[in-house]
Amino acid sequence: MEKMDDYTSFRITVPEAFQEVFSHLYFAANHTKQVISKTLYPSYQTIMIFNFGAKASLVSRQGATIEMDKCLLLGPIKQAFDYTLPVGSEILVANFKDDAFYRFFGSAALPGNIPFDPDGLLDENCFTSLWHELQEIGTVAEKADYVFRFCQPYLKDRSSTFEPIAHFREQDNAQSPIKVIAEESSRTQRSIQLNHKKYLGYSAKEISRYHRFLKATGLIRDWASEGTKPDWHDIISQCGYYDQSQFIHDFKHFINLSPNQYLRFQQDICFAEPG
Repeated sequence: MEKMDDYTSFRITVPEAFQEVFSHLYFAANHTKQVISKTLYPSYQTIMIFNFGAKASLVSRQGATIEMDKCLLLGPIKQAFDYTLPVGSEILVANFKDDAFYRFFGSAALPGNIPFDPDGLLDENCFTSLWHELQEIGTVAEKADYVFRFCQPYLKDRSSTFEPIAHFREQDNAQSPIKVIAEESSRTQRSIQLNHKKYLGYSAKEISRYHRFLKATGLIRDWASEGTKPDWHDIISQCGYYDQSQFIHDFKHFINLSPNQYLRFQQDICFAEPG
């Protein structure tokens, strides 16, 4: 939990029955006397944001500002973006896990990969209705519990064609899944690639690059926590980067910062890594 001068933010643990659906929920409230800006880390998850109180806003990598109304869908989040919480704002964020977004909406990616009103994906204004109901609920824990119960009837069963991919992901295997799954299931690599993209919204190559980047940021934080300067060459070697140029390029791609800048500004970056 982060709490300073009436700014509060924390993760909400997901009940066991929903751990295949959400990695976590996140809550933040700004009751200070000043606007608070943060950077949301790429997570390769799709998120649903409920905005209460003053309207929060997000800024794209292209500099466009998008004001959040009641409810907003965003993702899969492949690059960092800035968001702003004005005085009096509160947000509750649901982080979809693996193929859960597909199981809700029949698609793993939003139209045009831009922020989207979730009611636009269904034939009813159920999420606007959900926002009104959440607005009347007092505590954050009760709000989270209501979200879980509300979503349950909309969740479809996991497709059998995704099961091999899900199983492979759970093994924390360093190998590329496409070739292994294709060999084990006697299917073509192309069909596995298409299913990976269909159910998750990104390719195996993309997520492999992201995991390499995550490992690098973790090592940087480890060095920082010990109060010592990172050994950049050691981090590059451990994470499997070809050279310093590729290492820097990945940081610029995902969070628009160099490794040195990330080291200085990491306290302002909000982590939403997959659970």
